[in-house]
Amino acid sequence: MALTVTTKIEMPIAKASFKLPRGVDRRLKSLLDKQDKGERLTAAEKSEATGLVELSEMLTLLRLKSQKVSNGSNR
Repeated sequence: MALTVTTKIEMPIAKASFKLPRGVDRRLKSLLDKQDKGERLTAAEKSEATGLVELSEMLTLLRLKSQKVSNGSNR
């Protein structure tokens, strides 16, 4: 069963910066690069990479939603 959670956050849309901080983004890229080179990630690295990818995807969705709202569409 899926659970939907709705949260209302007030913030200036124009100033919203929904992206990973630079250091976190570099860490994710280094983990993905290591994997792409055929090197095995440890269990901890796999877990870290998975969490960072999920966070990045969530931030992307928030950024897209904020752009939609700032353009006047609320659907």
